[in-house]
Amino acid sequence: MILIDASRIAAARPNRLLFADLSVTISDGDRLGVVGINGCGKTTLLRMLARELEPQASPAAEVGVVRWGRGVRVGVLQQQPQLPTGTVRHAVGRGWQGEAMLERLDMGALIDADTSDLSGGQAKRVALAVLLAAEHECLILDEPTNHLDLDAISFLERWLAAYRGGLVMVTHDRHVLDTVTNRVLELDRGRSYLHVPSGQHAGSGYAAYLDGRAERETQAEAAEQTRRNLARTELAWLRRGAPARTSKPKARIATATAIVEARPDAPARSGDLGLAIGSQRLGSKGVELTSVTFSWPDGTSVLEPLSLALEPGDRLGIVGPNGAGKSTLLDLVAGRLHPSGGSIDRGATVKVGYYDQLGRELDLSLRVREAIAGDKGEPSLADVALMRRFWFDGDAQFAKVSTLSGGERRRLQLLLTLVEQPNVLLLDEPTNDLDLDTLRALEDMLDDWPGVAVVVSHDRAFLDRTVDQLFALDRGGALREIRGGVAAWLAERESASSIGRAGRPVVQVPKGSAAPPGRPVGGRSPSTVRRQLGQAERALVSATARRDAFVARLSIAADHRELTRLGDELTTAEVDLGHAEGVWLALAGEAEELGLID
Repeated sequence: MILIDASRIAAARPNRLLFADLSVTISDGDRLGVVGINGCGKTTLLRMLARELEPQASPAAEVGVVRWGRGVRVGVLQQQPQLPTGTVRHAVGRGWQGEAMLERLDMGALIDADTSDLSGGQAKRVALAVLLAAEHECLILDEPTNHLDLDAISFLERWLAAYRGGLVMVTHDRHVLDTVTNRVLELDRGRSYLHVPSGQHAGSGYAAYLDGRAERETQAEAAEQTRRNLARTELAWLRRGAPARTSKPKARIATATAIVEARPDAPARSGDLGLAIGSQRLGSKGVELTSVTFSWPDGTSVLEPLSLALEPGDRLGIVGPNGAGKSTLLDLVAGRLHPSGGSIDRGATVKVGYYDQLGRELDLSLRVREAIAGDKGEPSLADVALMRRFWFDGDAQFAKVSTLSGGERRRLQLLLTLVEQPNVLLLDEPTNDLDLDTLRALEDMLDDWPGVAVVVSHDRAFLDRTVDQLFALDRGGALREIRGGVAAWLAERESASSIGRAGRPVVQVPKGSAAPPGRPVGGRSPSTVRRQLGQAERALVSATARRDAFVARLSIAADHRELTRLGDELTTAEVDLGHAEGVWLALAGEAEELGLID
């Protein structure tokens, strides 16, 4: 049964086409993920499908149309939903289904709260509970996993996987895209591409999207190589000229000019972002928390005594239910809050960069380049280069902040954090509202970044990709290390759900005490080995990618001088790869002796 049919719809912003001539049909069982860069029109498309916004006239066609099937009930979750006045109980209805959904989305304790007193994240969870408790033939969800903890996201994944109606969803959670969607619609510079899985990727729209995009990049690279070869031939002819002629045919000149100026279509995020912007040098001492506790002025205790040392190169991830105190812990590390007990010692060279859930306040009257320049008046050359790396290039640098989409503003806030070159980077829910390409680029930056990174996130893919150690902060304020990553923590939570969610405190080894079991006396600590093993793994991945890049370039090189140069560089890359493999093997053996890996 056809639920929603959109035919040749279009949308544009001032001086910018979002999409045109877009047609898509949603039927029973369709699970469509919508992806694209921040500001490409994803939310606009969802509002059109929900019939909250009228399609605009397409440059090449009449105004498109969106039709719903007869009697089809469509439920919509907006980015910033508006709840009715009254209590949460009134908003979800008095049936047991609404209360059950509130419990699963961690809002059961606020069922009698007034909706006007809820935070933005709490309001979105209530709105999601309302949708899931009702009956709809089709759901349109805009960033449904934002503000959900890992327990709630896991539940939502299972619920959506069992849902038999149609689904249209914008999300940047790659795990959700991979497990829930069976088609992906990509918006890219005014065009749309529908990716349908087949073969080994049957059932995963996200895998089909990655395959389709990779194929488009390959075709673009081949087209660019062909263009360059033609351009060299035409330019050589123009320079050589023809005997006994004082001018060259205008047609031939026009052909050469067209070839040189032509540019093949390519994905909007092709190539590396180039986030290796550096950081101020971090000395041997980072941040040390010793027996730290925290309570609010009303006496509410948030953190039990915890001790944690953040050293150069550390990559720590922190998970836990909403309200457990994860953001409070980051505020303590950053110095925004002061501990109620214990002490926090920061090294003399520590410079903290904090990308929090709200982001720094932006002056909406400024242009992007003015926001980046700050008190300098005009952005430096380095600032301009950095804006380009964040895809604020050309006219986008002169755009008013007020005209940016929510995701573009978040990207600007991230840029403002990194441009200060911190050496201790605190990321609180960094995956909210950032597009997939920015997330991958941020992950690549953290691979080679020399400072400390502490990540609070509910995004499994991001955590698995960026952190070496995972800690869980349970309600009650107990911090403990998790072996086995996010999957192990979720499995533990699932198995312990019948006996409560109380956590176990971290077992601290006082300085100067006997070495813990498995640690050789006088040897390196397990945390040091674990950190160095993570660094070695990243170096190995980087060396392998560098070697593979030279192999690929050799396969298409035509000039003998370029072949010779690439051959020499490939030899050097293979030597570096061999060294990286040796370092990784030695550290892996040491980690196995210490019982850090199985």
